[in-house]
Amino acid sequence: MTEDSTVQRIAFWSIFFGTTVLALKYAAYYVTGSVALYSDALESIVNVVAAIAAWWAIRVSYKPADQNHPFGHHKAEYFSAVLEGVLIVVAALLILREVWVAWETPRTLEQPWLGLAINGGASIINAFWASLLINRGRKHKSPALQADGKHIMTDVVTSVGVFAGLVGAILTGWTILDPILAVIVALNILWQGWSVIGNSVQGLMDVGVATEETMRIRDVISSNAGGALEVHDLKTRIAGRVTFIEFHLVVEANMSVGDAHIICDRIENALMAEIPDASVVIHVEPEDEAKLPIGTAAVPFA
Repeated sequence: MTEDSTVQRIAFWSIFFGTTVLALKYAAYYVTGSVALYSDALESIVNVVAAIAAWWAIRVSYKPADQNHPFGHHKAEYFSAVLEGVLIVVAALLILREVWVAWETPRTLEQPWLGLAINGGASIINAFWASLLINRGRKHKSPALQADGKHIMTDVVTSVGVFAGLVGAILTGWTILDPILAVIVALNILWQGWSVIGNSVQGLMDVGVATEETMRIRDVISSNAGGALEVHDLKTRIAGRVTFIEFHLVVEANMSVGDAHIICDRIENALMAEIPDASVVIHVEPEDEAKLPIGTAAVPFA
């Protein structure tokens, strides 16, 4: 099975799991009337909508480059992640509205243990699926899968907190704990939504690779640039699963095009072996374009 079909299949199953968990969490709210469990169920609605958006975005991101999109469609996944962040924020605001209503009119929890049992089962499913999404998202460099997995994992943490708090409310009889827990859930969701939006916007703004990754790229270039004089103006950017790498390679002015091309091929092949989804562009320049004195070091970086 190809990578694109694997990622799309995982994204599709995320819709199924999200819908199942939503049904269970709503059932838990329905039998208890708990505003905290309502907030948990409301976040699951976001999960389902986000899963559908992620599935669509992943399908688009794997489309080959065309005349209107010569660099491909890799950034489509970031739009899905931004949408998920916005939906998370909306869910948090809806929860706060429900909390206000519950605060004005306190509710007595009905069948609380049954509701907690149902909600606990949903949380176990969520924990399993979130771990798989994060793992596969990192493996396939999919921002949409990673964002979905991290959001669901936050939902799991939230559910654990709600579970513990409601147990305390049941045992002590302090019903005020229910809306207080919902407020905590809402604030946690707001923070997660802001984080998801921020990371996705960085991707849309062509953020470069991390410092450690940059040093690894520099090492690969230096190790495979024998015959060249210098490398400078290294630039990187990330678009979904693809890492774009550009730099200038200085060679002797009298070197043939064929010999310079051999060096470029060697560097490009080494980079793609180290970073499978790399897209490499090398600009070859004569020695008078060097930024450092010739002979400073073996293929130095400016």
